[in-house]
Amino acid sequence: MSGRMPSKKKQVELTATNLFQERGYAATSMRDMAQALGIEAASLYSHIRSKEEILQNICFRMARMFFEAQNEALTGFTGTAAEKLERAIVAHVKVITEDTSASAVFFSEWRHLSEPHMEEFKQMRNRYEGKFREILHEGLRNGEFVALDERFAVLTILSALNWTHQWFKATGPMSAEEIGQRLADVILNGLKKK
Repeated sequence: MSGRMPSKKKQVELTATNLFQERGYAATSMRDMAQALGIEAASLYSHIRSKEEILQNICFRMARMFFEAQNEALTGFTGTAAEKLERAIVAHVKVITEDTSASAVFFSEWRHLSEPHMEEFKQMRNRYEGKFREILHEGLRNGEFVALDERFAVLTILSALNWTHQWFKATGPMSAEEIGQRLADVILNGLKKK
């Protein structure tokens, strides 16, 4: 790993991410970002077009990471629906814990995206959740899972997982993979037919 400093644009995004997490997107101004970076507010515009551009970068970068992790976990895997769900859950948690600040912004501040970005973001979210619904549908069809409302079950599963950024500590006793595994165990215990 090189000891190079991140580019100024990356520094702006990292600083904005932390401020969005702490204060919220709406309560963070360009002046706040400039002050945290130790530069003039006008100088920010040589690195970014707007505050929303940073939010778009965070939200769509995180969305791509979730898709990539999900694809890596499931593409070519031919196990049971329960095993697929376990892999999808662990992959999801690993993305969340990789950058908890960006995850916090992704989960709570996406509502500030303007059109057409808002619609694109919602479509991506629906596609991502759709993979979880497919797995649940498969488990229902083959008798692995108890009868359930797939949409409700997916929202419940993701709601449980998406709080991980609030309490995960990289220096804690469990790795992201172990946390994902434990969460998967709890969720699957409620889904599997006894």
